[in-house]
Amino acid sequence: MATQYVMSAKAHDDLVSAAFRHRGYTAEESAAAARFSRMTARHGIKTHNAIKALHLDEHFGSKAGGCVPGATITKLPSKFKAVARWNANKKLGQAVAFDAMAEAMRLADQFGIGAVAVDNAFHYLWGGGYVIDAASKGYIAYTCCTAALAEVVPFGGKFPTLGTNPHSWAFPTTDAVGFPVCIDWATSVVAMGRVQQFLREGKMLPPGCGVDKDGNETTDPKKIVALLPFGQHKGYGLSLIDELLGAYIGGSLPTLRSRWNTGPGDEKYTPSFFFQCIRPEAISGDNFAQKRTQAQNVKAVLADILGHGNEKAMLPGQPEAMAAAQSDKLGGLLFTPAEIDAFEQIAAEAQVKLDRAALRPVEGV
Repeated sequence: MATQYVMSAKAHDDLVSAAFRHRGYTAEESAAAARFSRMTARHGIKTHNAIKALHLDEHFGSKAGGCVPGATITKLPSKFKAVARWNANKKLGQAVAFDAMAEAMRLADQFGIGAVAVDNAFHYLWGGGYVIDAASKGYIAYTCCTAALAEVVPFGGKFPTLGTNPHSWAFPTTDAVGFPVCIDWATSVVAMGRVQQFLREGKMLPPGCGVDKDGNETTDPKKIVALLPFGQHKGYGLSLIDELLGAYIGGSLPTLRSRWNTGPGDEKYTPSFFFQCIRPEAISGDNFAQKRTQAQNVKAVLADILGHGNEKAMLPGQPEAMAAAQSDKLGGLLFTPAEIDAFEQIAAEAQVKLDRAALRPVEGV
């Protein structure tokens, strides 16, 4: 395998924080952005790392009016004690998401279940990171959001009217299998971040991922302008869930989202978020077979699923857990040469130095 480079978590966080500070974000927001990007890199998530975060901010965020550095969340009154309603006022999505998941956990501690609905937001990137973090603290966690852009063609259609609209679930299964089971997916065959990754790495995509400007399928990341839903009508339906939740929260027309110079002046152009946490004991029926505890029952169910000749099957979240273990073993975060090139550009913009010679090359990982 090709050479990759190990960057220390501190060097990464200092660089990413400096890049966000350079664009006007507060120290707190920049720290949240760095924390999030470190989490993606540690778990091997190439599609939503710091490079993607800054790219998103460049095109749709602070430089385009879609995100407001230093914005303050407005916490709206709620008639329902287990549900919080927030207006993010276009605050940095990563900072909002960390706070919203923390609030969902707090509500779950009090009521057994907690939900936070966020209107007027800016995209939070990798939902899996937030739910893995919550699951590692003992919660069943879920989040979904409407993506920054409508760039997915609905099943049977020809024009992109849906976001990539991810769903992210994680379960507190570390005692059972060694890591939180995490089911995290974009509702398109691939995320647009994957297209950008393949473009950066000079690779072609698999068939069936996207279409060109004429609506024809292509594997060339240079030509893809819209994505296809996975599983045809199934991915379409799952994407629609996010759009409908967003509509109930306050999100407006998908085709206007993040397109600030289109549509009427009184329209809305921002994504919406939804977060939910559940305390496992809150949903227990207290009647498990063979006098098992809830934890023993979960472990038995997973063992049964992976038994019967299925021992080579992987659980969702296992690749991310393996990547995190590898990062920890290497003592830092693993990046390709193309990613280091991108980080050098980020450092130049932020007017800080990235010492490439200080990065440790590794082979065969």
